[in-house]
Amino acid sequence: MAETTLPSFAPGTLDARVEDPALAAAVAATLDRADEEHWSDRLRERDATLWSSDPAVQAKIANRLGWLDLPVDFTEQIPALEGSGEAIRDAGFTTAIVAGMGGSSLAPGVIADAFRDVEGWLEVRVLDSTDPAAVRAAWEGLDPLATLVIVGSKSGTTTETLAFQADAWQRIHDALRAHGARTESPGEFMVAVTDPGRSLAAIPHQDEMRGVFLNPESVGGRYSALSYVGLVPASVAGVDLDPFLASAAAMHARCAAADPAANPGVALGATIGALAVAGRDKLTFVVDPALGPLGAWLEQLVAESTGKLGTGIVPIDREPLGIPASYGPDRVFARIALDGSAPPAPAPDGTPADALLDALAAAGHPILRFTLADPIDLAGEFLRWEVATAIAGIVLGINPFDEPNVTESKENTKRVLEELERRGSLPAEAPLATGNGLALHGDTPLRLTAGDGTVVGELRRHLERARRGGFLAVTAFVAPTADRAAAIDRIRARLRDGTGLATTGGFGPRYLHSTGQLHKGGPAIGWFLQLTADHPADVPVPGRHYTFAQLIDAQARGDFEALEAHELPVLRVHLGADVDAGLAALEAAVAAALPR
Repeated sequence: MAETTLPSFAPGTLDARVEDPALAAAVAATLDRADEEHWSDRLRERDATLWSSDPAVQAKIANRLGWLDLPVDFTEQIPALEGSGEAIRDAGFTTAIVAGMGGSSLAPGVIADAFRDVEGWLEVRVLDSTDPAAVRAAWEGLDPLATLVIVGSKSGTTTETLAFQADAWQRIHDALRAHGARTESPGEFMVAVTDPGRSLAAIPHQDEMRGVFLNPESVGGRYSALSYVGLVPASVAGVDLDPFLASAAAMHARCAAADPAANPGVALGATIGALAVAGRDKLTFVVDPALGPLGAWLEQLVAESTGKLGTGIVPIDREPLGIPASYGPDRVFARIALDGSAPPAPAPDGTPADALLDALAAAGHPILRFTLADPIDLAGEFLRWEVATAIAGIVLGINPFDEPNVTESKENTKRVLEELERRGSLPAEAPLATGNGLALHGDTPLRLTAGDGTVVGELRRHLERARRGGFLAVTAFVAPTADRAAAIDRIRARLRDGTGLATTGGFGPRYLHSTGQLHKGGPAIGWFLQLTADHPADVPVPGRHYTFAQLIDAQARGDFEALEAHELPVLRVHLGADVDAGLAALEAAVAAALPR
């Protein structure tokens, strides 16, 4: 069998095995094209014609390439960042809550998890769920007067972020009054990370805050990991920013190589782009648990950047490994390891993850292997994958820096909330089926056709609508916990093994700012199982006419309507008041509904 092996780069090596002769030829041809068309040089020169021949589009792209300069520009900001982090620690803060969504929360989540054990520094928590239980959990056990709130929003108008800020403001205000402080502003316990001008002006109380960090406007949210978005949380978590940004600067230098095969970002982007065009469009991440949140960051970067104009690469994060027979011929596996850390869980038959990947390679699935020597090298990986995703956009013929379909669910949510304000409640919906604490609500095609009225029967009817070569998405508008994520992973594994189709999973509303773009703008091959739940204990959103429970429910309805408008099959499963019991009941129902 033919094999294409790309060079290795340290730190953060890449070894690509593409053993299928046709796929190897496709990768080689794309690398040749990249060489002939000077992609590396043109990217370094910020040449927007790489992605479009339309001058109007080129102008927009040119204003979204500032991320290429971040490793150099922000190295100069290290003394100020570290000084700010030290001042916050010395002021008595013990915890920081990053209140953000999508691009403003995912990179901080990677950094917070990878560096969570730095002694003597702040614990960093990320709040990016509007479920009231998640809002309460973010503040559990915390003293509001020892907690720094990092308000992250590129636009300054992100609905979820501003709701988190309003809630935090009230909590801190109440704590100050309880301690007899009558003049101190809650703003002294907040900093903002945003863009200058209108974005900054849109954030309430920004003039009262402890600090404001203004990012370059030319940096899009999902390409902002190496800006203040990632570096402000890193500074309070005690990350040594000199070696961290040095790893990014080293990758930046290597990504300037003119030879595509010697350029770690261009080589990777050409590879995943060529494989996607050849039908291997399900990029499946197999990540060491020590780097677990990196998968979610990659998922947003790849999905939101490439999923548009009816094409795209479908990133697969957290799907449990299966035996080779579980997978269709549309997979690429990206194995990301950290030296000295525990590997992912083995397959159900006990086969270790890396041995199973060897078997998958032997079965013809392309395998990309990366090894990081230390978590400090994450900064270099952020840049490598940003370059790779931009290059994959060239191969796919799309603009990887816009997100034309993200607003659809937002507009629907706004309309649902306006209806809530007028009516005082949302209209009740008749379920297709109920049982074992579950209630199923179908889209128009399911409602207008007859089923057997049972939970298993309606799930089976919905499964019959899965599209060949497509993917199955489980989207959960419930408070995220480790146990719930594991339950969803098990449901995904059952779905994959029973259908041979790739599965994705995400907690709403975060995924609306991530894979949501791919769902509506990418290839029309998605199948959707939306999960919602009751909210036994609600949390008000100060200054708004709705609560957090009403907000997340409106976001679920808004996304359901957006998917339905794109004629994508979607079924809502309401899990009831006990989310964990509902997930267990759903897992059993899915198992019964799948073909045997």
